[in-house]
Amino acid sequence: QVQLVESGGGLVQAGGSLRLSCAASGSIFSINSINAMVWYRQAPGKQRELVASITRGGITNYADSLKGRFTISRDNAKNTVYLQMNSLEPEDTAVYYCNVRAYELGRRAPYDYWGQGTQVTVSS
Repeated sequence: QVQLVESGGGLVQAGGSLRLSCAASGSIFSINSINAMVWYRQAPGKQRELVASITRGGITNYADSLKGRFTISRDNAKNTVYLQMNSLEPEDTAVYYCNVRAYELGRRAPYDYWGQGTQVTVSS
C-alpha cells in the first residue's frame, strides 16, 4: 500500500504564492512501482480536474489554463512531489489532491491512491 500526505495549503491573497508538498510512503515494492505523481484539484460545486503531473524521469504535463503560473517538481529520493503556485487567483480556490498509481505484490492491476487533500483559499 501507499500513503500520501499533502501539506502546504492555506489562505493567501490574490497574487500570492503557495508551495504544496505530497510525500508518498509505503512498501518498497509499491513505492518503486510509481511512475507519475499527479496533482488534481476540486473547487466547490465543480468536478475534480487535473492540475499537473510529473513522471519519475521528470516529464511534466500541465492543464493549459495553469501553464506559466504553476510548476510541478519531484524529489525521487524523498518520494515527494511539489506544486509551486504563483500569481494565485480566487479561481484557484479548491482542495488540492495528490494522486499516484502503484502496484502491490500479488495484484496484477495497479491501484490509484489519493491523499486526503489540502485546502487552498485565495482571497480577492
